[in-house]
Parts: sequence; structure tokens; C-alpha cells
Amino acid sequence: MSRRGTASLLFAILMAACSCAAKVDYSLYRSRLPRSILVLPPLNSSTAVEATYIYLSTASRPLAEAGYYIFPVAVIDAFMKENGLPTPDEMHGVLLDKIKEIIGADAVLYITIEEWGQKYHVISSSTVVRASGRLVDVETGATLWTGKAQAVRNSGGGGQGGIIGTLIAAAVHQIVYSMID
Repeated sequence: MSRRGTASLLFAILMAACSCAAKVDYSLYRSRLPRSILVLPPLNSSTAVEATYIYLSTASRPLAEAGYYIFPVAVIDAFMKENGLPTPDEMHGVLLDKIKEIIGADAVLYITIEEWGQKYHVISSSTVVRASGRLVDVETGATLWTGKAQAVRNSGGGGQGGIIGTLIAAAVHQIVYSMID
């Protein structure tokens, strides 16, 4: 097969893959429409010990701003710890019937932190956070939504100009800071 034919085949496969993107079915979510969500402390699969509570502090705000009632995460965390559930693993094991009876939430958001931390390169680093979540209806136990997300932030000049650009930027910063001192 010629190069032109191979390129055409790859383009056709790429276009087919793009057009077959999985559509998310929100019918169950729309039928239940939870108004209050209990956000449990995330399970932490990374090596960063502090990841659970740093992530927890940021997880509830976007949901609250979207109009959901979010149970205060610090209060729920303290409440569960006082009642014999000191770790997120144990909190995730609470039966939905008990959550409905005691807390009264419409849905529970279970989050798992899959990756958290910095990766160091020669002269730069990148901070990576990757998590997955699952929203579960308290009455039926049905999964209303699942999702994954990853955020990466690179240091070292934002990637413009590659290594040379980074070295020049570092030299400029050094000169500027030495002139200020």
C-alpha cells in the first residue's frame, strides 16, 4: 500500500473513532434527579498521604455551585470518625440504607484518587492529579454517573521554546532577581 493509501486509511480510522465516541446515558440520572449529595472522603490509591483531605476540600465546591445541597464534608468526616469509621475505606463501606436513615442524602459521591503528585524531569516538573468518581442513588443503589478526570500542570516556562526557552527564562529570572536584590 502506498503512503497516500496508508495516510487515507489512518485518516478514515481516526474519523471513524471520533464519530463513535461513547454517548453517556443520563436517563437514570434524570429520572432520579438528586438534590442532596454526600461527598465521602476519597479513597487514595496514590502514595501521597495528604491527597485525600486536600482533594476533599476542593470536591464539594463545584457541586454546591451547580445547585446541589452538599453535606458539610468536615462535619460528615468528623461524624463518621466519631462513630467508628476512621478511614475513607471504612466510610465507603457504609450501607446506603444507613446513609439514607441517618444523613438523608439523595446520592453519595464515591471518589478514588488514582494519581497525585509531581513528576520531575531534567529541568522541569509536572503536577498530576487523576481521580475517578461514581455517583450512587441512595434509594436504589443504582449508579447515576461515573467519570474520570486528570489535570496536569507543567512548570518550566509553559513549554514554549523547549529546553532552550526554559534555560533562557531561568537565566532571565536569575538576572532580574539579582538586580532586585
